[in-house]
Amino acid sequence: MTIITGDCTEVLKTLPDASVDLVLTDPPYFVAYRDRYGRRVRNDGAGDTAVLGAFAEVYRVMKPDTLCVSFYGWQAIDAFMAAWKAAGLTPVEHIVWRKKYASSRRFLKRTHEQAYVLAKGRPSLPRQPLDDVQPWHYSGNRFHPTEKAVETLSPLIEAFTDPGDVVLDPFAGSGSTLAAAALLRRKYIGIELEPTYCAHAHKRLKGVARYLAA
Repeated sequence: MTIITGDCTEVLKTLPDASVDLVLTDPPYFVAYRDRYGRRVRNDGAGDTAVLGAFAEVYRVMKPDTLCVSFYGWQAIDAFMAAWKAAGLTPVEHIVWRKKYASSRRFLKRTHEQAYVLAKGRPSLPRQPLDDVQPWHYSGNRFHPTEKAVETLSPLIEAFTDPGDVVLDPFAGSGSTLAAAALLRRKYIGIELEPTYCAHAHKRLKGVARYLAA
């Protein structure tokens, strides 16, 4: 189990082939997002979609017949879909999380998040498939401007992996995917570009380890 500070496009090249059982990640949406505190996300500007080239390495490190669940920004869906398909991933499902609040308002109130379920090969179907519309749990975004709640991510890990499996998040942020994996007794690998968020993820996972050992 490890958390690595660095550019995932480069760090992923150091991981062995076919070593990961599930990828669960929340890459930049390429919308130049700024939260109410003025915080931004690196590589999130419109046109910064070169970061999606990391999915070629994501595909390589995935074991045969496994899944990648990736959040995405609908404004850049053409770039996301092109990158996923170029990497060799096949969209097999789509998930929507219904919020009780609007994250922004323009022509519509934006009250959902979404992710694609992407396959390498032909993964087995889960024993208990999830509904494709899921409840959203608000994290408060205390430690990262787009922080996902552990409660939002845990059902995905539980459905698509078994205890002891390896979960990878190449855009790990404050470590929510890693915390969810650890709490479910899965191994994890996280990669995060920003040292501040990586340090918080380290601290967070130490807390999870203490909790599990108690």
